[in-house]
Amino acid sequence: MIEIALVAYLGAQQAAILGMTDLFVTADRIAAALPTQANGARLLVSHWGAAGTTGRLERIYCSGPCSTDPSICILPPALDGPHEATDSDMKGWLLERHADGAVLASICSGAFVLGDTGLFDNRSVTTHWTYEDRFRSRFPLARVDTDRIVIDDGDVITAGGVMAWTDLCLTIIARFMGDAVMIEVARGFLIDPPGREQSYYSGFSPHVGHKDEAILKVQDFLEHSEGKIVDVPTLAAQASLEERTLLRRFQKATGYTTTEYWQRLRVSNAKVKLRGTRLAIDQIGWDVGYTDPSAFRKVFHRIVGLSPSDYRRRFATANRSAA
Repeated sequence: MIEIALVAYLGAQQAAILGMTDLFVTADRIAAALPTQANGARLLVSHWGAAGTTGRLERIYCSGPCSTDPSICILPPALDGPHEATDSDMKGWLLERHADGAVLASICSGAFVLGDTGLFDNRSVTTHWTYEDRFRSRFPLARVDTDRIVIDDGDVITAGGVMAWTDLCLTIIARFMGDAVMIEVARGFLIDPPGREQSYYSGFSPHVGHKDEAILKVQDFLEHSEGKIVDVPTLAAQASLEERTLLRRFQKATGYTTTEYWQRLRVSNAKVKLRGTRLAIDQIGWDVGYTDPSAFRKVFHRIVGLSPSDYRRRFATANRSAA
């Protein structure tokens, strides 16, 4: 039996907790019917919360006879966004579970709770893309990648976006019970199997929480020029820095090279035009700064994970015609 603990910390979204419960309970029922395809694994789902005034976490629900220590602990999103600090009881409980061999996971703003354990240092993790700047400031040693919806780093799994709990659940089901059970769950709930990315939905939310005033000037210049004025001498002049110094400090402060940064600015602007206008795709590429249509399509696909035409078909309003 694999016990999955859903941790109901203060402000945790109850809809996510109940939805995950439904997915995991369904996965267990399918596993019972298809034992050979589930690798013999079975799931139990438990809910954990603070007990009384002590703050100590206790199991308050279980779908069956639960063991003492859960194998997986999941921190759901919070309706009111990231909390400023995690209480010591929660932090200690999570670290104890991790030391006992449990996999720890978070969804959206739940990453801030999990991050306070210190387990994100030098790891690739994700959270909702709108929290990226705040996340980088709070956890500077984490390698945050908000292009991804789920990052499975073995003993720590992170998911970005409030509804990314569906992706996280399917990832866990596939990992512990096999692809056959995961596909059956996805089919039954009419949800996409793992594979979509947060980059499909996100805008560009650059990190401005650093303290490098010279680089902030360059970021402001790039924002106002919509990433169209990008030659390094001009950017260096904006910062009053030598070119090599600019390039080094820019990447350290923002997490991106200057080239990657202005490409993401342009692609973010292109996504807005693809969603809300009938302009031809080549025209949009030109408008955001690309004179070569093939270069625009290549960069767009690399950053977003979809071609411009696929992105438009998926996200444009219904009455818009595709180019």
